[in-house]
Amino acid sequence: MESPKFLYLQTFGCQMNVSDSEKIASLLAGVGYELTEESAAADLIILNTCTVRAKAEERVYRQLENLRPLKRKKPALLFGVGGCVAQQEGERLLEKIPYLDLVFGTHNLHRIPQIVLAAEEGRRLAEVDFIDNETRMGLFPVDDRSGGVTRFVTVMQGCDNYCSYCIVPYVRGREISRRSADIVAEIRLMAANGVKEVTLLGQNVNSYGLNDPGQPDFAGLLRMVAAIDGIERIRFTTSHPKDITRPLIDCFAELPKLCAHIHLPAQAGSSAVLARMNRGYTRPEYMEKVADLRSVRPDIAITSDIIVGFPGETEEDFTETLSLVEETGYSDIFSFLYSQRPGTAAADFDGDLPYDMKVERLDRLMAIQKKITRRYSEALVGTVQEVLVEGASKRTGQVFGRTTYNRIVNFDGDISLVGRLVDVEIIEGYQNSQLGRLV
Repeated sequence: MESPKFLYLQTFGCQMNVSDSEKIASLLAGVGYELTEESAAADLIILNTCTVRAKAEERVYRQLENLRPLKRKKPALLFGVGGCVAQQEGERLLEKIPYLDLVFGTHNLHRIPQIVLAAEEGRRLAEVDFIDNETRMGLFPVDDRSGGVTRFVTVMQGCDNYCSYCIVPYVRGREISRRSADIVAEIRLMAANGVKEVTLLGQNVNSYGLNDPGQPDFAGLLRMVAAIDGIERIRFTTSHPKDITRPLIDCFAELPKLCAHIHLPAQAGSSAVLARMNRGYTRPEYMEKVADLRSVRPDIAITSDIIVGFPGETEEDFTETLSLVEETGYSDIFSFLYSQRPGTAAADFDGDLPYDMKVERLDRLMAIQKKITRRYSEALVGTVQEVLVEGASKRTGQVFGRTTYNRIVNFDGDISLVGRLVDVEIIEGYQNSQLGRLV
């Protein structure tokens, strides 16, 4: 009997990458690799990367250098890079990093077993070919070991929007939707294995099915998933504001399983900046979508992405972003300094702001949002929330789960509660979580 080989898999970036890493682990299990949390024990180290922002890409190179001593101690150790940095750099990565053994792009996950087996034989490979047709979404086997309480389910890949700052269309390709029958079959299998909550993933889930007349639109897909027995909760990400439709908004009123939370990236509060970003909507149009969502689900929690310091952003533009954040009342935001991504339209824009100015603006934005988030969290104190228990907390004797609003709640409870929906009274509200008491 062959001894097991160990895979150390580190994921950078978004939930899409988390989902891709699950596929990588499942596929490599078929050629004898078991996951390990100890990089020193690994026979294969794979970094699944993100290149949406410069810092994310820099972290990958730093981590490769940090792990390099392991290669000196164990020459047979294999190093691989996948994901968006791999897609962007391709063969150049093998030239830049002589101790790297394999590179695979965003469209080549299905080939990872063959690529790794070739690397074991001493062949260095970079597989980054795009597969921009309908066969792409059928290349990944359904993982029949899919257990747990919550799972990600990819429903579409790619993006056709070409926002001027964004590298995603160049490293993920054009929008392609997965067949609804395959999605439903995978989720039914998950439900049979005890999964209670699924998050439907895509670069722009709102455009699901629009390029395929034979498929439902995204609202139709949500209704199909809601009809699956055993699934108690549904989430989705990411939503492009310009593609939110009335039928999708109505789902928040009509589907009890659909959680009262939506991630709706605004990116900026100034219509002038939004136009330069090529976002496809104005500030008033964005606010109209927010109002429509709250008209059908008044308690809906809205989170967002905000880019600070886009080329040409004036103080007046930035003030409009601050006012949008306050007016919308986001439960939380993810805010970033603008970073130039090679190959995007914005890389050639004039008016790049000084770094110190970007940092100062980011600090102002974060200070305002911190108060809003704390106020939002504290407003829930004294209420009873339904929590899906996901696992043990870091504190002994506690478990944690999430509310429908995607807020983490820690409370005293036995591990036997995992996988159950329970009522929890919120007794304290913090910045990033809440403390509760089992009712």
